[in-house]
Amino acid sequence: MNKGELVDVISEKTGIQKNTVALIINETHETIIEKLKGGDTVKIAGFGTFLTTKREARKGRNPKTGATVEIPEKIVPKFRPGKAMKETL
Repeated sequence: MNKGELVDVISEKTGIQKNTVALIINETHETIIEKLKGGDTVKIAGFGTFLTTKREARKGRNPKTGATVEIPEKIVPKFRPGKAMKETL
């Protein structure tokens, strides 16, 4: 399912106009990203938790040349599904 299909389904189930549903989804997406950039965790009860973790610097290997490459540390987003989601899947 892509974003357009999600908008269609939510619009049909709630009776809210598609452009309003799309605006809400976009704002939700932007707000979650904004909070994660600020170092916060976003918890949605029954759905899951969005958080960031720090991936330490490490050595990698270029598959084409075989040369060793330094991979810098990086902050990466993660999602942990909630209990309710785990139980329904």
